[in-house]
Amino acid sequence: MRIILVHPEIPQNTGNIARTCAATRCKLILVTPLGFSLSDRYMKRAGLDYWDRVDLEIIDDLDSYLSTCTQFFFFSSKASQYYTDVKYDSDAALIFGSETSGLPDTYWTKYREQFVTIPMVPEQRCINLATSAAVGLYEALRQHQYNQLAL
Repeated sequence: MRIILVHPEIPQNTGNIARTCAATRCKLILVTPLGFSLSDRYMKRAGLDYWDRVDLEIIDDLDSYLSTCTQFFFFSSKASQYYTDVKYDSDAALIFGSETSGLPDTYWTKYREQFVTIPMVPEQRCINLATSAAVGLYEALRQHQYNQLAL
């Protein structure tokens, strides 16, 4: 499994997601520009001592990267299809937008069928990015009986 963060802005969220990726053997891909430095002390602190166990890749062009993926899903509050209603491949890429602006509209236009949502009450702001990534990732892992976590 892969988590892709498109233009993340808050280092603590990225650090928390890195910890989740380390705990699940999931690759973390960050799409530039980032709203922080990779050496940011808040990101390092949030990731604690997990950074050496994270398979981290930094990319500049998400469209080019997606052309190499067999399956990917964008997580967005705009979608109508629930994240639990799709079947995830064992190498699926789960894509999340930035904390303040979400995903660029071009992806919604180009990949509408690949958009899923985590249900929540309509008048509520979206749940935290790190929480969303964990919810989506653990559903994908559950569908594969957590095989990726086996020793």
